[in-house]
Amino acid sequence: MFQMGCFISLSNPLLQFFFPLVFFVFFLPVYGKDNLTSHSFTPINGDLYHSRKSGGLLMEEISNLVHRHPDKFTMEIIETGNQGYKAEITVVTYCRNRKEIDDRSKVRILLSFGQHGRELITSELALRVLSVLSEEEFLPNMDPKSLNSTLDKLVIKVVPMENLNGRELVESGELCERRNGRGVDLNRNWSVDWGKKEKDYDPYEENPGTAPFSEPETQIMRKLAISFDPHIWVNVHSGMEALFMPYDHRNTTPDGLPSQQMRRLLEELNHLHCHERCMIGSGGGSVGYLAHGTATDYMYDVVRVPMAFTFEIYGDGTASSKDCFKMFNPVDLATFNRVLNDWSAAFFTIFKMGPRELQETTTTTTTTTTTTMHSKASTEKWVSIDEYLDGYLMERGNRYGKKVEVLEFGMQEIRTYFRLFMLSSVLLLFMFCSRISKSKCSSRPIAAVLPI
Repeated sequence: MFQMGCFISLSNPLLQFFFPLVFFVFFLPVYGKDNLTSHSFTPINGDLYHSRKSGGLLMEEISNLVHRHPDKFTMEIIETGNQGYKAEITVVTYCRNRKEIDDRSKVRILLSFGQHGRELITSELALRVLSVLSEEEFLPNMDPKSLNSTLDKLVIKVVPMENLNGRELVESGELCERRNGRGVDLNRNWSVDWGKKEKDYDPYEENPGTAPFSEPETQIMRKLAISFDPHIWVNVHSGMEALFMPYDHRNTTPDGLPSQQMRRLLEELNHLHCHERCMIGSGGGSVGYLAHGTATDYMYDVVRVPMAFTFEIYGDGTASSKDCFKMFNPVDLATFNRVLNDWSAAFFTIFKMGPRELQETTTTTTTTTTTTMHSKASTEKWVSIDEYLDGYLMERGNRYGKKVEVLEFGMQEIRTYFRLFMLSSVLLLFMFCSRISKSKCSSRPIAAVLPI
């Protein structure tokens, strides 16, 4: 009894020495494991997601799909870089008849997935949409004849994984990484309201880069958008369930009929496919914070895309903020399939309803045009010479080659020559007009000035 009492007593010197030691040995490793290692966080599920660890790269799967259906798909790999950093983006183009891929009377749709590396589910959705377009997979409750009639009128470009370098970081273990390979948030690197920082700005999450379009990925996407000139743009993310329209940098939506039609389309999607769970409205007004320098705001304000959207297709609000894979991606088979089925069906509803809404806009706003293409072509769109040349040259490159390398030095030379050509043309025109005006003045008889 005395010995036990001796050890229990806090005043005993032996207890003062051994109690901290015992606590350190038995308890600290347990808490250290929870706090300092990733074992308590959800890893990437290789049975559901394409990754290096599961032995199936998603982009390889998409490439194989394209090659199995050369009558419907083409694919380009676009590469560029600066300051020692390189990036590439794969673009898959769908058209039911490849001979009509450059038919400007068709409605053009541009879809981007995987802009943030940690949102793996978005690129899986891209694969599912492409699989349905190839007719290797089918959507339930959808009439194939009706679907084919709809797709005959469309040209669809899909970017399955915009942020390939960021995705590689996630697969290497950085599960919370959303930025690109050199730490820039690609959805803050566009020029509309670029660089503004809110009070809760987090550089780890929202680093906008050193300047608008400082990143090769956004340079490629900008050139692609300008050359393709889409009628509908959708930027696909995860983290919540939402259907956003412009603006991200304001808490308001645009005025007028286009805004009403975008909202009407989103409400239909929410009812049919999101089962009334999705938040609808402007990104800045709905999500609780303003985002500056986003792709969707650029598409709407600069490229003048009539319908520009950001979709948030999944989010687990119960997940820890450090358990990023679980927060942004489904981790069980049932939820994984539900997300892909619901949202792939939502895209095919867009393919059907979007052109109809655009046609109504044309009919309502103008009597001089009868198709959406004519209406869009007649819309005044101002872009810089640099943007025009970038977009024009990329369109030419994509048309005649599968792999396009954008060389910055060559582009600068072309811009310089183009400016010199324009300047010399203006000077020659001015000299020509001056000579004509002088010859007219010299040949005109001098009339006497008579008082009236």
